[in-house]
Amino acid sequence: MTSVAVTARRWTRGWELELDEENVTQVSSLSHAPQQVRDYLDTIRPDISHAEWKINIVFGDSDLAEEITTMKEMTSKAAELQIEAGRKSRAVVRDLRSLGLSVSEVATALDISKGRVSQLEKGQKLAK
Repeated sequence: MTSVAVTARRWTRGWELELDEENVTQVSSLSHAPQQVRDYLDTIRPDISHAEWKINIVFGDSDLAEEITTMKEMTSKAAELQIEAGRKSRAVVRDLRSLGLSVSEVATALDISKGRVSQLEKGQKLAK
């Protein structure tokens, strides 16, 4: 998928969207920025479909842009850790059950409900 970075700067009537020094458009609400950029690109390059392009909004305020980038990176990392935690939970449940522990014992050992143990066990079987 093709993507384009657009620098957004706030002004009194909305947002200025700068693709590069020579290509700038405006929008009243930032929520409409991706579509406005696609429409603008369609105007200057009608031979190319921009409908599926990923529009990356970058704030002109460098401090705010840095905070947003950090937040997105942290969110992505948290999602990755959540996936890994799920894998680890399923593996630990499998290992404890293979040692002969009952669902109740596993629940007590992991401080989770018996229902959650069963869910993790089923998830392990589905993942195979």
